[in-house]
Amino acid sequence: MKFNQLGLTAELVTAIESQGYTEPTDIQAKVIPQVLNGKDILACSPTGSGKTLAFGAGILNTCTKWGGIQALILTPTRELALQVTTTLQKCAQPLSIHITELTGGVDLATQRQEIRSAHIIVGTPGRILDHLTTKSLSLTKLQYLVLDEADRMLEAGFNKEVHAILKACPTKRQTLLFSATLSKESKQIAKKYMHTPFHIKTETNVNPDQLYHTYYDVTHEQKFPLIVHLLKKTKGIVMIFCNTRRTVDRLTMNLNYYGLKSLAIHAGLEQVQRNEHLETFHKREISILVCSNVAARGLDILNVSHVYNYDMPQTSTEYIHRVGRTARAGKNGTAISFVSSGEHGELRLIGREATIKIEKQRLPPLIPLKNTIDFRSVVPLFRRGQGTKNKKGHETRNRRK
Repeated sequence: MKFNQLGLTAELVTAIESQGYTEPTDIQAKVIPQVLNGKDILACSPTGSGKTLAFGAGILNTCTKWGGIQALILTPTRELALQVTTTLQKCAQPLSIHITELTGGVDLATQRQEIRSAHIIVGTPGRILDHLTTKSLSLTKLQYLVLDEADRMLEAGFNKEVHAILKACPTKRQTLLFSATLSKESKQIAKKYMHTPFHIKTETNVNPDQLYHTYYDVTHEQKFPLIVHLLKKTKGIVMIFCNTRRTVDRLTMNLNYYGLKSLAIHAGLEQVQRNEHLETFHKREISILVCSNVAARGLDILNVSHVYNYDMPQTSTEYIHRVGRTARAGKNGTAISFVSSGEHGELRLIGREATIKIEKQRLPPLIPLKNTIDFRSVVPLFRRGQGTKNKKGHETRNRRK
């Protein structure tokens, strides 16, 4: 199937193909015709499946340069907002459709100026609500509302903001909800705010036969020597997941201290730093990214060969989202988890619920690393919010996005 068979205008098809997209992905082939038919969409689709263009193509097909703000796309993080904006701008530019990104960390006055010429708004719930409250953003002409990574958005504590934004939108509109999984909260939003939504589900593009799951039994003191030992033997693109910002910062500093060049990404970083770190990682100038769960979903990071769970995720869903960064597009991948005392229950639960076999590895001989940087004895790399943990052990946001 080709894009010109989906009902899109010739001008938009040319713009899409000029970006190197030759054939629609599964989610794009299923979603685009339904958007063009005026349907509300409730879609389960994994990261990296092409969902941005799936909802974006349908929106761009009907947007006009004299129609005001016609679409609002909500994302849970600034990184995903930037990714969505960048992807859509490439196809929108030949159509003279202007896309504006509204997230925290940018001056409100500057954003007010950009809103005036916008046709499509991409933003995080907190900042969108800021503009609605101050009446610098009007949604009276809105035709499309997209909730991207809806479950992640609600998990991050944006429930009130999302409901407030939904209530501020015109009743007559198309609502498109996308998520890797559908939680109870997402289903409630669909029931309350969507009109007979068309359900779409696509399979993950992670090949389970090419993803090797393994774990090590470790004490807390053994975790850092083990990660250093393994990384020195690893060739490839690596993502390391931790449960808190504090651990991300400390681990990144220590890895760099031992010559393993690494970058950190979590919600406590200034937005400029987060963007710079992601750009450097995308360019492969550095091949190790240490991150909190903010990077587990939504961001499309290609060719990751190894995923490390330095801290064990608390649920099978979180495990799947993390390890789903690798073994994509026909390539092999390895997921390695460090299991400390008290975490074997989570390991068994993940194995049962995710129906995967996680193989135990023998701990290699480790060289004691006595000169690691003590996080408490140095000036922190990043002074902004260190984050807290909720009852499930996950990092929570303590400021608006």
